[in-house]
Amino acid sequence: MIMKWAKRSVLVVAGVSLVGGLIFGKDVVSYVRSSAKSVRTVVKDSVPIEFELRRARDLLEDIIPEMHANVRLIAQEEVEVKALKVDIAKGEKAIGEEKVRVTKLRDALEKPQVEYCFGGREYPRSYVKEDLARRFERYKESELVLASKRRLLATRENSLTAAMDLLERTKSRKRILEDKIESLASQHRLVKAAAIGSQIQVDNSKLAQTEKLINQIKKRLDVAERVLAHENQFVQAIPVDAVAEEDLLIQVDDYFKAKDEHHRRLASTTNTTEQPEPLLEN
Repeated sequence: MIMKWAKRSVLVVAGVSLVGGLIFGKDVVSYVRSSAKSVRTVVKDSVPIEFELRRARDLLEDIIPEMHANVRLIAQEEVEVKALKVDIAKGEKAIGEEKVRVTKLRDALEKPQVEYCFGGREYPRSYVKEDLARRFERYKESELVLASKRRLLATRENSLTAAMDLLERTKSRKRILEDKIESLASQHRLVKAAAIGSQIQVDNSKLAQTEKLINQIKKRLDVAERVLAHENQFVQAIPVDAVAEEDLLIQVDDYFKAKDEHHRRLASTTNTTEQPEPLLEN
């Protein structure tokens, strides 16, 4: 059954490829790539911004368990570093004490004697010589071990400091990204409020993924704001009948001149009517 479906799928792909090759020729690969890219773009642009913001918050929340795990590792490393310091301090004390003993044996052998007295007991020269040789070898080995522990301590302290710095930077970046997400959420609410009543439909990892996603959301919101701004410009009334300033001044002057002329004429007519008629001579 599976083989049958596999054969059918191969035949379908081959048929589509053959038809595409006949229609588009050598450009079929370019057409396929462009189509796939267009489909991805359409699908991505159709995702609501609220969902993208929720996804960004989820990515930040996914970082929290890792941060807690790193905090635990840092605490364990601090304990190990402290224990190593105590061990080195003990080693340094032991080496210092052994150096005193080796020096005493060496100083004693410098004197040509058959026997030597240590702690109330007598030891032959050969025994003292062998004991000095053994102690001296152990002393040199202890110094090598102590030097290795010091190098290990320096390495672990550097690693601990780097881990703590990384944790602090991670916390700081997380806070910055949280602020950016909240800022974008506020911007999105403003865009939605501005889009009410218009015909515009606003299309709604870890640290690196979150930052990339936030930049994508930022670009989409900026485009939506510009579209709304242009729409508001298109719906404004065009002042077709606007009067130029010079024409307006001329109209005002003409109006008042005509009114003054009318008043003068009216006054002249009144004066003529009120003049007394001459007396008739007898």
